[in-house]
Order: sequence, then structure tokens, then C-alpha cells
Amino acid sequence: MNFDKSELQILANYCVAAAESMAYTLIRTAHSTFVKETEDFSCTIMTPDGLTFASPRTLGATWYAGLDYGPLLGMVDAYAPGDVCFTNDAYSGYVATHTPDVVMWKPVFYKGELICFVGGHIHNTDMGGAVPASLSRTLTEIHQEGLRFPPMKVVRAGQLDESLLKLIEINVRAPEQNRGDLKAQLASLATGERKMIEVAERFGLDRFKLGIEALLDYSEQQAKAVARTIPDGEYFFADYADEDAAEDGRPMRVALTLQIEDGDLRFDFTGSDPQLSSSLNVPTGGRERHVLPLVGLNYILYTLNPDLLLNAGMLRIARCVLPEGSVLNPQPPAAVGMRSLTCMVLQTVVFGAFSRALPERLPACPSSGMSILNVKTMDRSGKSVMASIGPIGGGAGGSAGGDGSDASGANSAFLRNTPVEINEIEVPIRILKYGMVPDSGGAGEYRGGLGTVMEFQVYSPNTLVTARNRDKSHFASWGIRGGQAGRSSTFRRNPGTPGEEDLGNTDLVPCKPGDVIRCEGGGGGGYGDPLVRAPSKVLDDVRRGFISLENAKALYGVVVRNGEIDSDATTDLRRIRPTQTIPAHFKHGPTREAHEAKWTDVRYASLTKHLSSVPVSWRFFLKHKVFDELDQRIADGSAADGPAVIDEIFAGLVQRYPELNTRREAATTSL
Repeated sequence: MNFDKSELQILANYCVAAAESMAYTLIRTAHSTFVKETEDFSCTIMTPDGLTFASPRTLGATWYAGLDYGPLLGMVDAYAPGDVCFTNDAYSGYVATHTPDVVMWKPVFYKGELICFVGGHIHNTDMGGAVPASLSRTLTEIHQEGLRFPPMKVVRAGQLDESLLKLIEINVRAPEQNRGDLKAQLASLATGERKMIEVAERFGLDRFKLGIEALLDYSEQQAKAVARTIPDGEYFFADYADEDAAEDGRPMRVALTLQIEDGDLRFDFTGSDPQLSSSLNVPTGGRERHVLPLVGLNYILYTLNPDLLLNAGMLRIARCVLPEGSVLNPQPPAAVGMRSLTCMVLQTVVFGAFSRALPERLPACPSSGMSILNVKTMDRSGKSVMASIGPIGGGAGGSAGGDGSDASGANSAFLRNTPVEINEIEVPIRILKYGMVPDSGGAGEYRGGLGTVMEFQVYSPNTLVTARNRDKSHFASWGIRGGQAGRSSTFRRNPGTPGEEDLGNTDLVPCKPGDVIRCEGGGGGGYGDPLVRAPSKVLDDVRRGFISLENAKALYGVVVRNGEIDSDATTDLRRIRPTQTIPAHFKHGPTREAHEAKWTDVRYASLTKHLSSVPVSWRFFLKHKVFDELDQRIADGSAADGPAVIDEIFAGLVQRYPELNTRREAATTSL
């Protein structure tokens, strides 16, 4: 019983439409701004084995198109019509990957047979825990990150378990929002159930069952065809988050060796940082096709083939190596709340590796660092108010096809902004500025997209602003093929006053009445030599306020006077500054260049080797000790060349900590 492509596409359209209907239901009935405006949610329709075969294309988070619910489905004993299950535990099946993400799924029965599941997640504004919004890099174990539920039934045969809702309400800071959003999820699943029964009736049960498997197979074939257009080879790339901890942090590294052979992809993340004592860990369970390490691949495949069916089939061409005890495969009870920050680094690492393979087809790095702002404050009556006021990020990287999109785009485009009017109704604050950051996009023949700025004032005492995922205050989005790196992000309290404070990557900011907070996102990287950018485009950017007169001259060699191009001065300036002949493929900016002059690939390889030989509980501590010792040796001029200095430092640490030496010997004996 074969399907031709047209019939298969019709089935795919019906299933995607069902998923879109689920999303519309969720948006229209949700209570929290973060769901109904920002759209941090997913809706999925999956096989009886848990593989996603349909999801919305225009609504919600785009990270989850290849999600596998299989590990969760087996954690519930039996399913009956009217059941709904849920979990938010990151270590139960590795599907709900931090505590605020409440995952629900519902079996769909037709003529007495289980034909599929419908499911999805929402990001709750708060799930209790140590801090408002539940998430901060200051947290060190998952027990601090809020109330957790193992996979269990919240609805049995159509009967809602009110005791569970009461348990949630008494443990969270915005109980009305949580209850309302949970009810919205249930409504979304009911919509999905109804729509999928209609699809089964339209196609017939046998053809429906074969068809959903055919959708996975077809997506795999499409993905394989795209991958075969990429030259075989091995491509290495690494990228960084600014800090691996809230206090005295060091750069956090994600490394990738991408191997491509006849359309098969191997993502080896050996060389990434060890499991951290902060909450930047990504819980994957080491699963070789876990969706989070492969989100970047989703974007690459869809960029190269916009007709790709977005489902779990496309991930069959890939497998990941995720070393146990690393930041990408932590052991419980490691904190994981800020895994989305590391996921952004994961994506730029994947983009960089594929950029080496396809230097003319892929864009420069998007801004990547995105702050999710939440405010906990009081209204005039003294009632506690808590809500998300939106993401503050930046634009896409420039490409051979044109400038990067401004203020949003690339891997962060799915997070919608919240209109100012809604923010000021939901939260008693005043937004003073909301727009784009001039001169933030990386210079290039095609410049990077501009960053976003939000400035607001608070009016109540004991107000707490949380800025989840604060990053890119130091490292910047890289440019390619002669393009410059984008500008990094900033975060300030009371800017432009004598008491101005640079908050860096702080993600918990107590505020007094009258305090002003300004958050600026970074810009995307540039593509190509800025000196060959059309002067008319530079003039347009100056007129729009996107580029200053000073940078038009300094970066692009374009002189603008009285609102017009001074052609003679521009020609003279560009003549004395010849274009680059063979530019380096990447331009990372001064922070990364300085870091990698000290921490070369061979030194990182030596560090990885040594840390892998010790118990997981020691690795983060020893990483910091090695960093400190290397800094000291460089300062006093005693650092040996290459990896030898790391070998020497580590040998000294083993002697300094006898317990560590004993554990290494025991591990060697057991092997």
C-alpha cells in the first residue's frame, strides 16, 4: 500500500493543520504572557511509539520538530481513552528539559485502537523553587529549580486530578497563571485528539497507520538528499558562553567535530566543558538523537530545503556523541534550568561547523545571546504580580543573499515580542524605550542584523527583575568571509546617571522604586568585506539611524556629509584601504581572539583528556584550578608551550589532592 508524493503531502498537510489548530487553541486560551504572546510552547502529534510526525510550522517553539516522546510513553503503565499524562522532570525520559517546561501527552483512540498521541509543552512563568521564574545560573542542583513531577496521569478517563492542581498552586508564585495555562494545554490536546480522529476517518485506519510512518520515511529521504549535497569530510568548530558560573565564572566551551559521509552525519561533542556546578547543563541522557543538540541541524536542513517535512524522520541521518559527565550530558542532580543558554551556543557551534563545509551557502552567526525578561513586583493594591515582558535579543547574520534581519531572526525568530501596551497592562512598569541598537550589527558587504533594546522603570519596592539567559556580554557573534563580529550585549541599571551600574550577565536584579533597567541585545555577524558594501546601502543605514556617521567612515569607508555621499572622499578613503584579498573565514572579535591565544585547541584537548580521567564530581572544580594556574604561569612567564603546561598543572593538582589521586587509581584498577 504505497503513497505517491502528492497523496503523502496531502496527509502531511492535514496533520500539520491539526497541530496548528492545537497551537491556536493554546494561544487563545492561555493565561500567561509567555505562552499567549511570546509563544514558548510546542504542539506535537506522534506515532504510538512517540516519534513526532507533525508539528506547527508557524506557531510556537521551533526546537521540537524532531522530538521523541518514546522514553516518556513507557513510564506510564497503561493508557485508556480520556487519559492525559504530564511531567516536568528533566531526568525522567529527557523530554521536559527544565522544570518550567510542563510536557503533556494524550492517547488518541479510534475504533478502540490507539492510533497516535497528541502532546506538547508550555513554559510556565514560575514553578516555584529558590528564585522567581524558577531559573538562574546561581542555582546548583535541580532541587532548587522548582516543583517536579515524574511522568503520571493528571486526567484519568476524563476526570481531572484536582489534588495535583492544588499541589502546584501552593508551590508556585503565580498560581492563577499556572492553572489557566494547564487548562489551556488540556484544551489544546482535546483539539488535537478531535482533529486526528477526523484525519483517520478521512484516510481510513489502515492507510492512516501506514501514512504516518511514510511521513517519517519521506522526511528522512529529504534530509539525506540535502546532506549529500554537503562535501564529505571532518569539520571542527567551538564556541563559548561568557561564563560557566554566576561567581568567578570562566568561559564555557562547546566543541563539535562534525563528520559527514554520504549523507550520514556524526556530531561528536567530545571536548566540550565538563558538567557544571551552575545551571547551564543540558540534560540529554546521552541519547544519540536527542532533539536539543540537533536543533541547529534542523535549521540547516530547512534552510537548504524549505520544503522539508519537519518531523523526527529528518534526524535519522544524524547521531550524537555526548560524553557522560559533560555539560551536554550531566548526571543528576545537576541543575539544568538555564540549558537554553547552552542550547544557543550549541546551535552556533553547529552553524560554524557547517559553515566550514558550505562557506558560500550559509550566513554569519546570529546574535544568539537572548535575555528573557521577567518582572516580579506589586500593583497599587499591594498584590504580587509576576509576568514575562518579552525576549531581548538581536538579529540574524549577514549572508551572500543580503543583510541579516534586524532585531529578530535566525535561531531566535520563534520567540515573539510582547507589545508595549500589553506589557504595561500586565505589569505595573513603564517602558521608556523599545527599539533597535544602532551600530550593533557586524560590518560586512552584507551587515549583521541589529540588536534590540528595552528600557523600563519600576515603581514598587522589592521588585525583582530576572533576565534568563544573559550572555554575550564578552564574546560576540562571529562574522565570516571578511565580515566583522557583531557588537556584544549590555545590561545596565540606571543608565546615564551617576549611579549607573553595569550588570554584565547578572540574571537576578533587585530594584527600588524609580530604578531604570536597560537591556541591549547583541548584533548578528557580518558577511563579506565591508569595504565592498554598496555606498548607497551604507547611506540608507545612516539615514535610518542603523549606522552612525563615524562607523560609516571607519568601517565601510563611506563619507556622508549633509545627508549625502561625498563620492570623491569615499573613493579616496577606499583607495588607501585596499580590500582584503584572502580574509580569514571567521572573525570572532577581540575577546575570543585573546582567549584562544591562551587556550588553544591542543590545550583544550589536554584538559579534556585529564578531566575525563577523574570522577564527575571533581571536574568543574579542577577546570577552574587549571584556568587559575595557567593565568598565573602566563603572568610570570613560566608557562610551557603547547599542551605541556596543562599536563604539568594537572600533575601538580593530582599531587595536591591525595583523595583525587586515590580515586584515579581506583578507576584505573576497575578498568
